[in-house]
Amino acid sequence: MTVNESPTTSDRGTPAQPAQAGPELFSEARSAEVVSASFANTDDPRLQRVLTSLVTHLHEFVKDVELTEKEWATAIRFLTETGQKCSDTRQEFILLSDVLGISMLVETINNRSDGVLTESTVEGPFHMVTSPPRELGATIAEDGKGEPCLVTGSVAWPDGRPVPGAKIDVWQANADGFYDVQQPDVQPEKNLRGLFTANDQGHFWFRTIVPRYYPIPGDGPVGELLEATSRHPNRPAHIHFEVSAPGMRTVTTHLFVADSAYIDSDTVFGVKPSLVRDFPWVDDSARAAQAGLRNPFRSVDFAVVLQAAEKEA
Repeated sequence: MTVNESPTTSDRGTPAQPAQAGPELFSEARSAEVVSASFANTDDPRLQRVLTSLVTHLHEFVKDVELTEKEWATAIRFLTETGQKCSDTRQEFILLSDVLGISMLVETINNRSDGVLTESTVEGPFHMVTSPPRELGATIAEDGKGEPCLVTGSVAWPDGRPVPGAKIDVWQANADGFYDVQQPDVQPEKNLRGLFTANDQGHFWFRTIVPRYYPIPGDGPVGELLEATSRHPNRPAHIHFEVSAPGMRTVTTHLFVADSAYIDSDTVFGVKPSLVRDFPWVDDSARAAQAGLRNPFRSVDFAVVLQAAEKEA
């Protein structure tokens, strides 16, 4: 080329093509940006936002701890074994979410309360069996073991109006700290489970026993994680409730026994002060006979307040 030749013309007289900017290559510095760019054509904007944020935080985590290849292989093994541990009556991934506090965080974000509504908490991994419909006042304790307890309650709007016909789904551990699905050869099928329908005044009541604190299953990857981090596996004693009604937002919650062990160190972080109750002893032969319980018995009352479904985000 001479100094008089055009810089845009090749030796063959064909105009030279400007360099094309190709896709940005993966690098340590811009790894998250490169991967996030691959989601640019995602049709669902919510999915794109979630994936982009997920990749951003995951890549930042890997860089922050400078994750080794051996550690990543261990993580893959752990997640694989978590999935393999799941069954029709056990959900190891829910357990993992619970012990990492993710279940409680998701519940809290999606069920923000103004101090009037009943607070939610984790569903837990044992709500995998349909509760049998039962009449008001019936017992859910089919094996007859444990301290007898009368549970009474009501379902209402924030302004106090009753919610007639509300459904109250309950399930709990037994006096030894086990759910029915954990002891299929010991407990009656669907023991300590029941689906009740509130009366015209929004009231409900049923008989049960006071549950015991219990360890979450420790024979899987989640138990391995707790042991490696020197954490105990225990949950304080509680009764699960899932309360629903047409036009209302369902609340999944617990009643915690105030004097239970581990009330201040729930391994899944599920305790909220508004859900902790005393279960006092009642020594009243007439009332015991009316309720169908032996005397004395323990009791607890639970007033549930729901909000309208249209307030859901």
